[in-house]
Amino acid sequence: MDIRNVAIIAHVDHGKTTLVDALLRQSKVHLDKEEEGMTCIMDNNDIERERGITIFSKNASVIWHVVKFNIIDTPGHADFGGEVERVLKMADGCLLLVDAKEGPMPQTRFVLKKALELGLTIIVVINKIDKDGARIQYVLDKILELFMELGADDKALDFPVIYASAKLGKAGLESDLNKMKDISPIFEAVIRYIGKPSGDPNKPLQLLVSSITGDNFLGRIATGRIYNGTIKNGQDVMHINRNGQMKKYRITSLMGYNGLDRVEIQEAKAGEIVAVSGIPDIVIGETIADINNPVALPLLQVDEPSVKVTFLPNNSPFMGQEGRYVTSRQLRERLYKELETDMALKVEDTEDGRWIVSGRGELHLTILMERLRREGYEFQVSRPQVITKEINGKKMVPFDELFIEVPEIYQGIVMQKIGNRNGILQNVATNNGIVYLDFLIPTRGLFGYKNELMTDTKGLGIMSSVFYKYDEDKYNWKDKEKGSLVASETGETNYYGLQNVQDRGTMFYGPQVKVYKGQVVGENSRAGDIRVNVCKTKQLSNMRSKGDGGQIPLKTPREIDLEFALEYIGDDELVEVTPKSIRIRKVWLDENDEARFKKGLLK
Repeated sequence: MDIRNVAIIAHVDHGKTTLVDALLRQSKVHLDKEEEGMTCIMDNNDIERERGITIFSKNASVIWHVVKFNIIDTPGHADFGGEVERVLKMADGCLLLVDAKEGPMPQTRFVLKKALELGLTIIVVINKIDKDGARIQYVLDKILELFMELGADDKALDFPVIYASAKLGKAGLESDLNKMKDISPIFEAVIRYIGKPSGDPNKPLQLLVSSITGDNFLGRIATGRIYNGTIKNGQDVMHINRNGQMKKYRITSLMGYNGLDRVEIQEAKAGEIVAVSGIPDIVIGETIADINNPVALPLLQVDEPSVKVTFLPNNSPFMGQEGRYVTSRQLRERLYKELETDMALKVEDTEDGRWIVSGRGELHLTILMERLRREGYEFQVSRPQVITKEINGKKMVPFDELFIEVPEIYQGIVMQKIGNRNGILQNVATNNGIVYLDFLIPTRGLFGYKNELMTDTKGLGIMSSVFYKYDEDKYNWKDKEKGSLVASETGETNYYGLQNVQDRGTMFYGPQVKVYKGQVVGENSRAGDIRVNVCKTKQLSNMRSKGDGGQIPLKTPREIDLEFALEYIGDDELVEVTPKSIRIRKVWLDENDEARFKKGLLK
């Protein structure tokens, strides 16, 4: 059968997953009743649906006019670049989606750079042409500029262009929506411009593993592309690990893709994307090879992590009340298990029974934490830190290129705040009352800014960043400008206690919430921490004093989520993560212990 392996790449929210939905429906892929009424069908993970972003790459397969299309949906956020890089190895070409109003964005640059480095054929799809304020010619010019900036050769610069509204399921060679009937021009463009997969089915087997999933019955399932040879169900193969060591295994299950589903097949040849089981210790980037003539494919490489946090077991007074997995052994096993499927993650043991976990960015690590808590794990994490390097005898830190889009009225406050975080303005442009700002900023300067931007711009600000380079850190960094309000005793928050404290800052809790001594219950309006009694109750007597008539209403507390907590904490604080709660606490719960630690009397 004629095959095309095509990846869909784009910036966040430019319509990748919506386009996949349209392609699936156009090819009349069978969908169950639940899927029929869904949008973003391939985003089947709860966290993906809640956040509206693709985190994990997925495969689907459709038949259109006797051609089989293996479609790979990739993440659009820079923090999941490891996912993008490895799945691109399965593709022969890409559909590069660009929003018809926004134009190329930071992640557009990132994914396009990776695709060009791999020599993939690129078809540009200008999506959302039905959007108010669409600037089709402007966007097309910017895309060409981006190709040139990235050093694309003459062949790549002569890219075909398709105009589309994935939401409406329409595409065409012209930007006139009225002339479009369906999404089929995208299928036609792929057939015309993206070649058939290379590889010889008669050569010895070579299959490169690009992703790993688990199954209760089949065990570890490895998905990848067959570069050469033929693989059969029940065949003996050679597993070549990352160290070059070889071990013989038998394939217990061979699966291809039919629409969204994996289906059992008996044989697959070079060019196909398949899933196999029967190799219990295989990991991403390794090769499944011919047993008589085993030759490894080049290992998959990804960019290094730039941000790290320390994981440690939960030891708060509420330990074990909300989670199923609370021990050090359980947490360690789960963190190291994640390395099997996430190439961009690193885990290191420390001497004091903790683990340093490094990732591509705050979001990358936050998603990991969110998945663990939903699985029933309890743990604590420290404040995120940038990963430093020594280059030519100098300490270097990561810098990001930061892109911010805000209404013109908020330009001043954004520039002021980024300036305070040692960001340097590189470029500014204005269009239709929207300001586009481009900064270079130390990665450390981004910690905690997302929530600040949302507050400053009334939720209208959009920011994104990509790693730029390692450079010398010449800045003096200030610690948190505001301190914390810390519970002075364990108990249940009380209306009276909160009423007495709320004017000191922003509270995190309302009444009737269980808290413990040393837990952060609010943000101080000034620098420095204050111990407060939010559990204090009013003394009752049979005497009524003047002014007892009414109660002062409580202010609405600030809701704590995982991202806010990580951005909020200082070096002397931890985030306690459980399946039901996100709490902020002091490292030393007792203020006397904290004082002794600062004097060097405790370790």
